[in-house]
Amino acid sequence: MRTPPGTRALAAVALASALLAGCAGETAPAASRAGSGQEATRSAKNATHTAQPYRRWGLSNPLPVPPSPPARRLPRRPGGPPPVVHRVPTRDRVVFLTYDDGAEKDPRFVDMVRELRLPVSMFLTDSVVGPGYGHFARLRSVGASIQNHTLDHAALRGLPYAGQRAEICGQQHKLRARFGIRPRLFRPPYGVHDATTLRAAADCGVTAVVLWRAAMEGDGGLTYAKGPARLRPGDIVSVPSGEPAGLSLRERTTRLLREIQKRGLTVGRLEDYV
Repeated sequence: MRTPPGTRALAAVALASALLAGCAGETAPAASRAGSGQEATRSAKNATHTAQPYRRWGLSNPLPVPPSPPARRLPRRPGGPPPVVHRVPTRDRVVFLTYDDGAEKDPRFVDMVRELRLPVSMFLTDSVVGPGYGHFARLRSVGASIQNHTLDHAALRGLPYAGQRAEICGQQHKLRARFGIRPRLFRPPYGVHDATTLRAAADCGVTAVVLWRAAMEGDGGLTYAKGPARLRPGDIVSVPSGEPAGLSLRERTTRLLREIQKRGLTVGRLEDYV
């Protein structure tokens, strides 16, 4: 049977289209192939960061898991003033990270705390935090603890009892209203205090006044209050607010974690020991 002319023409068009499509597939632009390769590289890097989150935060190795917390915290004399703690007497190879004031509210720091499971302690000042308590609620939801650093960051030493009590108890009330908690730990601004501070702190429900042995400076380095100029087990480290030397809170924390790892230490939860 003879094929109609119109049918032969349609078949020829279809064959030509198929040949053109095949040629186009064989000669895909190099830029398109390169783009696919870059996308694959990015996907591989993202997968690595997901599987090894410590790399995302600038660490070459994961932090060691801290030991189980001690059965008992730091002892306190019944009826006496709360102890003043610069470092924790422990053989556990842990140090404790504490952050003051609450000026920085970087949402990526929340991600860092969550992904690295950092048991950080945030000592908050109401006048510094201002309307930013929601940020610290998010930090608390990923494992950070919230502690007292006064209402207005006043230097307490030498102030009358009523003034010191108002600063400490006032922040206790603020934190209870915000988070439904009554902090046990208190850090006096600038680390200065006197016997009146301890009496007022005790009357406000504080069980320990927390100072520090190591403090991070503006250049990201550490200074030490007493003893050897290196991190030791039980050290409490203070990280101030602000961005000295242009370093973000995440960057300062990464530097600190590298030094902790260099000393064969890890990060413990201060509230488990004090």
